[in-house]
Amino acid sequence: MKKKIALIGTNGIPAKYGGFETLTEYLAKFLNNDYDLTVYCAKTPKKNRLTSFYNSKLVYIPFKANGWQSMIYDALSIIHAFIYSDVLVILGFSGVFAFPFKIFFKKKIIFNIGGIEWKKVRGSKTLGPLEIVTKKWFEKICIHFSDVIIVDNQVLWDYVKDVYKINSVLAEYGGDHAVKVMITDELISKYPFLNTNYDLTISRSQEDMNIHIIIEAYKQITNRNLVVVSNWDNSEYGVNLKLENKGKHPNIYLQDAVYNLNDLNAIRSNTQVYFHSHSLCGTAPSLTEAMSLGLPIICFDVDTNRATTEEKSFYFTDAQSLKNILSELKTEEIKKLGNDMLSIANRRYTWKRIVNLYKHCID
Repeated sequence: MKKKIALIGTNGIPAKYGGFETLTEYLAKFLNNDYDLTVYCAKTPKKNRLTSFYNSKLVYIPFKANGWQSMIYDALSIIHAFIYSDVLVILGFSGVFAFPFKIFFKKKIIFNIGGIEWKKVRGSKTLGPLEIVTKKWFEKICIHFSDVIIVDNQVLWDYVKDVYKINSVLAEYGGDHAVKVMITDELISKYPFLNTNYDLTISRSQEDMNIHIIIEAYKQITNRNLVVVSNWDNSEYGVNLKLENKGKHPNIYLQDAVYNLNDLNAIRSNTQVYFHSHSLCGTAPSLTEAMSLGLPIICFDVDTNRATTEEKSFYFTDAQSLKNILSELKTEEIKKLGNDMLSIANRRYTWKRIVNLYKHCID
């Protein structure tokens, strides 16, 4: 009998944007021969539901995976998994209230902390003392009732060691599923900017992704083209940025989210420079993918991005510092930057390595 493994804490698979979704999809892909896998999925119209994916059973819970419903969604997923699975791989602490039920079911919990939630502040919002204390308490409960703690960045590993005095498992994300794609006439007809020289950034439309900083820099760097791929209409931040800038600067292209992997790889493969602007994540899958493509990458300056790129990228904090980097960047430096990123990715960010780390935790 194969061990029954539950993957909990995402919108489900197949993945769109999102680190945990990408991780879940590739765990399902590479572990399905060794284990009996169940992936928990968020509220989805019946006509769009799948019964399985990569030979993994999909269980749909009638709540959303985001917002206030996420705690109910994850908690119900965990309780269901306690009954039907042997090992629970839980991504994030939204299901905190279900963790203590472990004392009744005696199941193994592998908990991916996901990040230091009480430190995450998006935009101008600040966390009040009560919210900080609550999130710290949630984090403590989840870690206390877990058998294995997984983190996706060295900064998070150091945090768990310093605060909880335990060793966690450092398992980032693979990026080697991203492959180079040549430009075709058909692709150019869909994405006309492919016929130009361009720089690129891809992210969700959230303030902590700092898209506004890159756009502001390129308003002043008129000799370079910028392509920004994002789900603009999913947030007030994105809607406003799109309204303020779309069609108003001839060197800035605002592209709606691209979910077709072949198209996305074509857009990434042919960029001159790639910007990774996330500031609140650990190790972002979009960054490991860009590194695996050998792209010259310039990152927003936070410790997690420095850890992922082993201090071998260039780092910006605002529009002016980004302008300074681009104005001084030489052709030979761009080539070396891409080679350095690829070398790190080949050593650290392969799905074979990451899946083996999870497999070791499960067994």
